[in-house]
Amino acid sequence: MVHSAYDSFQLLTDCPTKIDAIESYGSKLLLGCSDGSLRIYVSDSSGADRSPPSDPHALRKEPYALERTVAGFSKKPLISMEVLESRELLLSLSESIAFHRLPNLETIAVITKAKGANVYSWDDRRGFLCFARQKRVCIFRHDGGRGFVEVKDFGVPDTVKSMSWCGENICLGIRKEYMILNATNGALSEVFSSGKIAPPLVVALPSGELILGKENIGVFVDQNGKLLQADRICWSEAPAVVVIQKPYAIALFPRRVEIRSLRVPYPLIQTIVLPGARRLTKSNNAVVVALEKSVYGLFPVPLGAQIVQLTASGNFEEALALCKLLPPEDASLRAAKEGSIHIRYAHYLFDNGCYEEAMEHFLASQVDITYVLSLYQSIVLPKTTAVPEPEKLVDLSLDAPQLSRGSSGMSDDLETFLPQLAESDENSALEFKKMSHNTLMALIKFLQKRRYSIVEKAAAEGTEEVVLDAVGDSFTSSRFKKSNKGRGNVPINSAAREMAAILDTALLQALLLTGQSSAAVELLKGLNYCDAKICEEILHKGHHYAALLELYRSNSMHREALTLLHQLVEESKSNQLQAEPIQKFSPEAIIEYLKPLCGTDPMLVLEFSMLVLESCPTQTIELFLSGNIPADLVNSYLKQHAPNMQGRYLELMLAMNENGISGNLQNEMVQIYLSEVLEWYSELSAQQIWDEKAYSPTRKKLLSALESISGYSPEALLKRLPPDALFEERASLLGKMNQHELALSLYVHK
Repeated sequence: MVHSAYDSFQLLTDCPTKIDAIESYGSKLLLGCSDGSLRIYVSDSSGADRSPPSDPHALRKEPYALERTVAGFSKKPLISMEVLESRELLLSLSESIAFHRLPNLETIAVITKAKGANVYSWDDRRGFLCFARQKRVCIFRHDGGRGFVEVKDFGVPDTVKSMSWCGENICLGIRKEYMILNATNGALSEVFSSGKIAPPLVVALPSGELILGKENIGVFVDQNGKLLQADRICWSEAPAVVVIQKPYAIALFPRRVEIRSLRVPYPLIQTIVLPGARRLTKSNNAVVVALEKSVYGLFPVPLGAQIVQLTASGNFEEALALCKLLPPEDASLRAAKEGSIHIRYAHYLFDNGCYEEAMEHFLASQVDITYVLSLYQSIVLPKTTAVPEPEKLVDLSLDAPQLSRGSSGMSDDLETFLPQLAESDENSALEFKKMSHNTLMALIKFLQKRRYSIVEKAAAEGTEEVVLDAVGDSFTSSRFKKSNKGRGNVPINSAAREMAAILDTALLQALLLTGQSSAAVELLKGLNYCDAKICEEILHKGHHYAALLELYRSNSMHREALTLLHQLVEESKSNQLQAEPIQKFSPEAIIEYLKPLCGTDPMLVLEFSMLVLESCPTQTIELFLSGNIPADLVNSYLKQHAPNMQGRYLELMLAMNENGISGNLQNEMVQIYLSEVLEWYSELSAQQIWDEKAYSPTRKKLLSALESISGYSPEALLKRLPPDALFEERASLLGKMNQHELALSLYVHK
C-alpha cells in the first residue's frame, strides 16, 4: 500500500436479508434486498451526541440504523438502482425498469418494454435512458414529469453484458467484443475483443472517455472507440465493478477493493480487504460497498493528510497531483504544499543523480536561487549573500577545505577540484568528473531559466534610479550610488540587483567549470551583473582573458582592460601565451577597444594609443579621426610622448582630411619636416658630402608641403635655413613672401 486514500468504516451490519443492490440518497442508504423490499437506513447518532453535519447531503461516518422498510418494492430481486439527483428520481432495474419520486418513493413510471432487461445506462444531461434486453438496445427519453418517450430500438449481434453512454453514442460490451452504437442511426463499429474469461466491462470517465475491461486490463478509448494511449490500467484480476472518484479508480473483487491512481502508470494506491464484497457504488462523498448482509463506507482521507503521507513516503508525483485537487479557497495552502514538495522532490532527484529533473522542481518551487546554489560549494558568491542551509548540502569535491564557500575564495577549473588520485582510482575520478559536470550543466539551465525575470527586475530598478536622479529626488536616489555600467559593487539596499549579481556570478563560474568559455564571453558582452572582484580573480586565475576583457568592459574598468590587452599583445608577439594557444591578440585589438572611448575618455585613448601608434600608424590615426578627438590635443600629446610619430600623424591627417587641419598644425608639420632635413643636412655637411641636388624622402615632403599648403609662417622657416644650402627651399619661401625676383635669382644661379 502506497498510502491511505480511504478509511473503511462499517455503516451497518446484520441486515435481515441478502443485499442485492445499494445506493445512497443524500445522507441515507437505500438497500434493495433479495425479498423484494427496499430498506432505508439513516445515521444512528443519538440526538444528544449528534452534531450538525458539514454536508447534510453526504454520508456520515457513523453507524446506520433502519428508518423504514418498503415491502414489495419489486416483485423480483433488484439487479441495480441509481438515484438521479438532478430529477429527484430513483431508477431501479428488476423485472423491468421503474422510476420512483424521491423522497416518498411514489411510482411515476414503469417501462414495460424493459421487461427482461439486464443492463441500462442513464444520460443525466439529456435525460436519455438506454437499456438492453436479449439482442436489442432501446432508447427512451424523459420528457419531464411522469412521461418517458421511446426514441429508438436497435438490434445488436449478441447479448449486451455492459453498456454506457459516451457522448451521442453508446458503448456496448457484448459477449465477445466491444462495439460503438450510433444512437441516431443504429450503425455499429467494432472496437476490440472483450476477452475470453471475464465478462465485458464498460466504465465511463468524467471526461466522457471510457475504460474498457479486457480480463484484468483496463484500456482507455475516446467516445468513438479510438485508443487514447499506450498505457493500460492493470488490476490484480478482472474486476466485477469499477467506479471513478477522482483521482482514483476503485474496483470491486470478491474479497477486496482495489484503489488505483488515474495517473500514468496507474499504480496501486490501497487495498481494502472485505471478504464477500458483492456491490459497489459511489455517493457524493464516499464509496459504498455492500457485502451479503452488511455495508461499509470508504471515506476519502482528507487531501492534506494524503499529501503528507505521499510526501513522507517519497511519492512526490502523486503528492503534487493531489495538490492540484485542493479547492480554490485553499490556494495559499496549495502553493505552500506544492513548493515544499517540489523542494523535497528536487533533493531526492539530486541525490539520485537526476540533476536536470531536480532543477526543474527547484524551479517549480520558486525557491530562492541562493538555496539551490548552497548545493554547490565550489561556487563563490558575493560576500553580501546570506546563504540558506538546505536540507542537504552536496559538495562537488572530495577535498572540502579547498572548496569551502567564502566571499573571497577562488574556484578553479574542474580539473583542480579533483584531489590527486592513485592510478587505481582513475575510474572513480572519471565518474566524479562526470557527476560534477552534470550537476553544473543542470545548474546552468536552472540559472538561465531564472535569469530573465531577475535581470529584468534589476534593470527596472536601475531605470527607476536614473529617473529619480533626473527629477532631483536626491533622498531616494542616494540609496543607489552605482551607475548602470559600473555593476561591480551592488548596493546593499538594491535587492533586485543583489540577486542578479548572485545569479550572474554563479552562472559565469558554472559556464567556465564546464568548459563553455565562449558562452561566458557572451554572458559578459550583454547586460550582466557579475561581481567584478570575484569574477576578475576567477577569470585571471583560469587564464580566461577574452572573458576577463569583457568583464572589465562591462564594468567600465577600461584601464585594467587596456593594460591586460597590451600584455596579451606583447605575449602574443613573443609566443609566450600558453593558456589560450589558439587565440592571439594583435595591436588592432587595442584599437578596437579604444574606439568607443574616444568620446568619453579621450586622454585614456591617447595614453594607450601610444602603445600601438608605431605598429599600426594608419589605424591609430583613423581612430583619432573617427573618434573626433581634437587634433590640437592629439598633436600636443604626440609632441610630448611620441615626437617621432608627430609628423606621421600630421601628414596622415592631412592626407585623410586636407581641410580639417588648422594653420597651426600645418606650420607644426612643416617645422617637423624642416627639422629632419636640417639634421640630415648637418650630418652630410660634417662628412663634406652634401649635395644640393640630393633629395631625401623628408626633403621631398618638405618641398611638397611648402608648395601645397599655406598655413605656415615663411618668415619663421626662412630664418632656420642655412645661408649656403637648401636654396630650393629658400626660393619657395621667398615666393610665398612675394619676393619673386630673389626667388628666380636663386633658381637661376644656384
